[in-house]
This record gives sequence, C-alpha cells and structure tokens, in this order.
Amino acid sequence: MKELEKTYTDLNTSPRILLGPGPSMAHPRVLRAMATPLVGHLDPQFLQVMTDVQELLRYAFQTRNPLTIPVSGTGSAGMEAALCNFIEPGDRVLVAVMGYFGERLVEMAGRYGAVVDRLDAPWGTVFDPAQIIAALQQQPYKLLALVHAETSTGAGQPEIAEIATAAHAQGTLVVLDTVTSLGTMPLYVDEWDVDIAYSGSQKGLSCPPGLAPLTVSERARAVLRARQTPVANWYLDLTAVEKYWGETRTYHHTAPISMNFALREGLRMLAEEGLEARWGRHRQNAEHLWSGLEDLDLPLLVAPEHRLPALTTPRLRPGLEDLKIRQALLNEYNIEIAGGFGPLAGQIWRVGLMGHSSRREHVAMLLGALAEILRR
Repeated sequence: MKELEKTYTDLNTSPRILLGPGPSMAHPRVLRAMATPLVGHLDPQFLQVMTDVQELLRYAFQTRNPLTIPVSGTGSAGMEAALCNFIEPGDRVLVAVMGYFGERLVEMAGRYGAVVDRLDAPWGTVFDPAQIIAALQQQPYKLLALVHAETSTGAGQPEIAEIATAAHAQGTLVVLDTVTSLGTMPLYVDEWDVDIAYSGSQKGLSCPPGLAPLTVSERARAVLRARQTPVANWYLDLTAVEKYWGETRTYHHTAPISMNFALREGLRMLAEEGLEARWGRHRQNAEHLWSGLEDLDLPLLVAPEHRLPALTTPRLRPGLEDLKIRQALLNEYNIEIAGGFGPLAGQIWRVGLMGHSSRREHVAMLLGALAEILRR
C-alpha cells in the first residue's frame, strides 16, 4: 500500500468577515447548534426538529403552505426542485432575466425539456411589471420564473403580487427566487400569491450553506399531482420527498441532521428578532453603507428605489484595480467582498450585508478599510 507523503494539520482558517454575496457569517448560536450530538433521521427527537423547522419556515416565508420544507442541498438545489417538479418535456416556460440567476433558471428549465422563452432587462435594472404581463399574454405558459433579489446585480424586482395576479389569469404558475431576499427584506408568499418560492440557508438566515428552504402552494401541488411523466430528478422529486416531510414521515433519503439543527436555530433567532425588525436592521445598515460608499466616490449601480438591503453594488471609478483592492481587503483586514461577473466584470463590487453579517460595526470596518486602501 502506498503511504501518504505528507501529514495534514488541524484546520486553522482565518476569522474572515464575510461581506460578499454569500455565504454570510454563521451566528455563534447556529454553530453551537450544529455541535448537538447526532440522532437518527427518523428518531422521534429529530422528527420534532423537522416540525419546528417547517413551522418556522412558514413564518419566514409568511405562508400557510403545508408543503414548506428545507430541501437537502444548497440554494441551487432549491432552484432545481422548483423547476423539475413542475416542468414536463414540451411545457412552455417564461423566464424574466435581469442577471446571472435568471440565466441559470433558463438553463435549468431547458435541461428538463421546457420550451423556454426569455424576457431580458439590462443587468442592474428591473422589469416594469407591464413588460412581464404583456409577455405572459403572448403564449399559454405553464410557468413564469423570476428572481426577487438578483445577487449578481443588487437589484430587487418590485410588484410581485401584480405580476402573480396577471400570471394566474393566464393559468400560469409563478416561481420566485428568494435566495437573497428571505430574511432580509419584505417577502409575503401568501399575500403575493406566489406558487413556488425557494431560498438558501447561507444568507439572510445566518446558517452555513447546505439547505434550501422551499414552499409550494396548493395550486402548484395540484399541478404536481397531475403530471403525466415522472419527475426527472429522483433526489428532488417532491412527490416522494413530501412524504418524508409530511404526516407519515416516510423515509426518502438521510436528511442532513446537523444542518437542520443549524437551520432551526437560525430561524428561531429570526422569530426572536421579528421579521419587521430584521428587515429594518438590514435596511438601516444598507443605507449607512450606501452613504459611506458615495462619500468614497463609489457610486452605486442600482437606482435607489430598487436597491437590495442585503447586496450592494458600488461602481469602480476609473483607475481602481478591482482584484488588487479586494485582495488587500482580504489579506490585510480579513474582509471578503466579491467582484462583478458577466457584463459587470471589473466594473462593480458586490458587498453583502446578510443575516449575522448585517451589523453596523461591519459597515464601519469595511468603509474604514476601503478609505485607507484607496488613499494608497
């Protein structure tokens, strides 16, 4: 047997201040919850954890949907579950694309055999609801997919309820990406009549990546039950997964126990703070950041009325070296922010204030560090 040629030391990562587009910083209470001793995925104690998580997720999403669960996987698994369960080959789907994650919706829908039409808005802008409503009237679409908070640009799509009403008038289901908006800004799944919404654990909920909150309306469940073909993704097939998370708790796969412990604690903290207070904290810290960035001559990409409180995109003025400055933040101050990509590569930074990362001291630390680096 070949022996290893080196030894491996204990993990000793730097204590980063995570102010990028995700993951955000996990709260110490969440990390402690993850250290809870394991139980089985059908243990009565874990079944109670599952119930708690579902109840707390309904609060976070502001919904009464019985099928509200954490999908075992990251936010992209939530996106895939939101599409693969409701698309059959040949179904016509409309995707409103205003950034990278709209592009991903297009790609995923196509892989499941949908005929995909896309509506495009320039990166950094949002749609006038009338644009989407007009497009919905051109074809009988089975599904409309759009992003509530576009992480690649920092723009938030308004008037979701108006768009959903128009979609339902055409017999179209509404899929909403809330990966960055859940827990950071107003989101009302039932009031807005959204059919399928998905998110991730690693942003506004102050947990590590690994679970994807998902909620499905009764209208969408009826469509799921009426499928003519099996769901093309076994792992994410809600016709089976819902039995594990339903009354019977029938085994489907081994749930990530420790991540559910973490999510329960993150959601418990959200409930303790209260949704409106949580949304207000994110907004207040974002406005403080926006003002400070503009004082540093770093104007913002997105119009004020469409900016996300969780994700800010300052423009780089001519002469600034994107990567060099971000490396200085990381190496000298342990602060992580991200650059732009796609058509915005080299033109913007993406600064996240999400969940436990959304703190006034983090804003002050980042602005102070940037001021010092820019003076050099």
